[in-house]
Amino acid sequence: MLAPAMLPHQAAFLELLLRFEVLRFGDFTLKSGRRSPYFVNAGQLRTGMAIQGLGRAYAAEIQRAGLRCDLVFGPSYKGVPLAVGTAIGLAEQGLDVPYGFDRKEAKDHGEGGVFVGTAPRDGMQVVLVDDVITSGRSISDVVELLRKAADVRIAAAIVAVDRQERGQGGSGKTTLRE
Repeated sequence: MLAPAMLPHQAAFLELLLRFEVLRFGDFTLKSGRRSPYFVNAGQLRTGMAIQGLGRAYAAEIQRAGLRCDLVFGPSYKGVPLAVGTAIGLAEQGLDVPYGFDRKEAKDHGEGGVFVGTAPRDGMQVVLVDDVITSGRSISDVVELLRKAADVRIAAAIVAVDRQERGQGGSGKTTLRE
């Protein structure tokens, strides 16, 4: 079976992943404890041009999927540059969408709290952005965090790589390469 042709933003994103060695092959132990012959590390995207390319790809996927997006949210820590880059990519398309992310631990001074950037509010349509989905646990945890904070609707979780594993419950996401 032949793979379907990639859209231009998908091809550009794959080129970006390879150029910055985000996608690596070898023998890796994943967060889930499983072993894998490949590893995806979005932390390798460490330059302005890399983040710009990443943001454009995620923004293009939001547009392609026709998603209403009131908040781009990235789980800490790798989701932080994904959320910021995606918001910038959307702004380049004329859409000024706020972004936010969570802290691993709630801050008890200054403005306090667990959210940085725009906090979720009742009625928001939230698009989650992450680099990889394996079991779905990280996405599930952030959905729970967001829903405890406000009555939000999760429009989608956009990830660069879906390892096609299933955790507890289903998976409602769109990937940059379907």
